[in-house]
Amino acid sequence: MADEVTREEMEVDVLLVGAGPANLACAWRLMDLIEKDTAAGGTLGEAVIMVIEKAAHVGAHSISGAVLDPVALNELIPNHQELGSPVKTKISSDAMLYLTSKGKFYVPWVPSSMHHEGCYAISLNELSSWMGTQLEARGCQIFPGTGGAKLLFEGNQVAGVQTDDKGISKEGHRKANFEPGMNLRSKVTVFGEGVRGSLAKELIKKLKLDEGRNPQNYTTGVKELWEFPAGTLTPGQVYHTMGYPLDMQTFGGGFIYNLSDTLMSIGLVVGLNYLNPFTEPQALFSKMKLHPFIADILSKGKMLRYGAKAIPEGGYWSIPKNYGDGFLIVGDSTAFLNPARLKGIHLAMKSGMLAAETIFESLKKGDNTEKSLAEYDRKWRSSYIYNELYSQRNFHYMFENGPLSAPGFVMKHLFTGFTAMPKMHEDHLNMRKLKVHFSGTPPTPDQWRPKPDGKLIFNKLDSVYYSGTNHDEDQPSHLQVSDTNICATICVEEYGNPCQYFCPAQVYEMEEVGNGKKLKINASNCVHCKTCDIADPYGIITWVVPEGGGGPKYDGL
Repeated sequence: MADEVTREEMEVDVLLVGAGPANLACAWRLMDLIEKDTAAGGTLGEAVIMVIEKAAHVGAHSISGAVLDPVALNELIPNHQELGSPVKTKISSDAMLYLTSKGKFYVPWVPSSMHHEGCYAISLNELSSWMGTQLEARGCQIFPGTGGAKLLFEGNQVAGVQTDDKGISKEGHRKANFEPGMNLRSKVTVFGEGVRGSLAKELIKKLKLDEGRNPQNYTTGVKELWEFPAGTLTPGQVYHTMGYPLDMQTFGGGFIYNLSDTLMSIGLVVGLNYLNPFTEPQALFSKMKLHPFIADILSKGKMLRYGAKAIPEGGYWSIPKNYGDGFLIVGDSTAFLNPARLKGIHLAMKSGMLAAETIFESLKKGDNTEKSLAEYDRKWRSSYIYNELYSQRNFHYMFENGPLSAPGFVMKHLFTGFTAMPKMHEDHLNMRKLKVHFSGTPPTPDQWRPKPDGKLIFNKLDSVYYSGTNHDEDQPSHLQVSDTNICATICVEEYGNPCQYFCPAQVYEMEEVGNGKKLKINASNCVHCKTCDIADPYGIITWVVPEGGGGPKYDGL
């Protein structure tokens, strides 16, 4: 916009950006501490805690497998089941399968990290939604449909965030319903935006918080929710799969979680450090569903919902400095996920709880400087967050060059005690150029994409429909490509425009224009997985927050 906008300002004590499990746990724990302090005659009873969330409602953008280790939830809300939490289905059995194209065999030895005693099969959407409702009933201020669009600084100290403008046209003009975002100024801002959070990403870069750390490594998970006739499924039954449809150079695996006797979560996780530029997580997931073992299971049901999400799997060596003047970073935004267990919800919640304890003490002291907030670093390093992540610190790196690279990694580092940080690089740098990866003519999508049948296999547009995704199409694209000329020229020849394939929602298309090609961005399809921000081989795609309230509606996922 050409002219300046007058923005309202609001002062709060604590601003939580994102309403995922980390920040919801942070708000809950902070309210507990303040209530206890007030009852004892303390002075923090009037402290203002605000949560902003870009989704239309709390939980709408929450998606995970998910098998929940309840350790943090039990600590935070010991009576959560009595309060009606959606944590009900205990894991009843678990198995790991190795799939070939037509067959399967059970892996005889499963690492202890993949055992699920005491865990629950849940919907993260339902858990987040439930926690949000409980918090609002307690008086917490939660504002859904409100995205954090810009960091506010006073020098190098974070002073809050500017929320998203609403009512801006594609061309950048103010529409009749224009409403400028607010400047929310806070003593402490907590970034819990989930994986590849747009503000956390900017903050980490600006303050060099990842200096001396490895870059984050990611996978993308594609998931569906299926419904079956009553009594079809064994509640709490878990399968993890290795092998087919992934090749021996690609990290990842599948999962099947029975949420009840009628509902199943099924999905595939694909490492974004893949070599083949035509790797397509959504198409690979379709091939997985065609496996005889899985197709037989699904033949009795119908697909209800679809979604996708990038997952931070770099582990301990990729955790950035997550505190500083006026801010803390929690959950997936700071890579608190154990890749060996495929679990991060409990770590996210614990990080939010420890952030709350740190913030409480800083408010009591009236000190929101880095020196005070550094207590957060000491707290998580003294908790089971550190114990889990450090013990599995090299898990992802063992598979840097595919499943067969693990033995070589073990031999290489056997005599160092595995304490030295292995040097890694960003995932997209692994992608091979067409001429390197393919010895002859590269395949066409028809050669690797299963044909949709509307029952078992779906094309991307149909899948987007099942994600509930909705954006106002007349708004600036939140997918910013810094140089579209690269897409139309260099990338066509070198990589074959992999954005068309790694995106699980058909956001990116290359249109034939005259004698060449032109990039078309279908931003309204975006399911907010962040894969494009990670996997583009030139690093020219930036995901920024769209107008608040848009995006997927991951009911039950």
